[in-house]
Amino acid sequence: MRHGNKNNNLGRKKAHREALFSNLGSQLIVHKRIVTTLAKAKALRVYIEPLLTKTKHGESKEQIMHQHRVVFSYLNDKAAVKELFTVVAPKIAGRPGGYTRIIKLGIRHGDNAEIAMIELVDFNDVYGKGVEKAEATKKTRRGRSAAGAKKIETAAVAAAAPVTEASPAIEDAIVVEETKTEEKAAE
Repeated sequence: MRHGNKNNNLGRKKAHREALFSNLGSQLIVHKRIVTTLAKAKALRVYIEPLLTKTKHGESKEQIMHQHRVVFSYLNDKAAVKELFTVVAPKIAGRPGGYTRIIKLGIRHGDNAEIAMIELVDFNDVYGKGVEKAEATKKTRRGRSAAGAKKIETAAVAAAAPVTEASPAIEDAIVVEETKTEEKAAE
């Protein structure tokens, strides 16, 4: 019986699961967002958030080196660890937690699996500080507003960001979330 066992085994043995999380975590750190199944994304969040927290601990050189070694023992990728401590750590330094965001993208046509995008919150340009305030909307004769045309251009730029396994569902999710953000700003 599995009473009180809350971790998701994902149908894998321990060694296979650890290798999976190591690879997904490394790719998340390097690319800042990845597309995977919803179950893997939720399990990866539990795995990666403590590693991101470890980058903020340590005042002395010995403590920082120890944290490098601890994180490397989980990820087994020198490039990802270097990226984590040099690029990601300064951006998340002021955040008390919640470093990742999971956005559901729908289902995969081949096996009907739920697909989700997991990303580092501070590296998303669509949400947060990079969003400009909405201008007064000017309607065109075709019914499309000028702001709507700007949204389409912004979505194309956001879609050009490096994403593994790019799909049209990501672009749709970005446009929908951007529309919601601009509607809130207009109110």
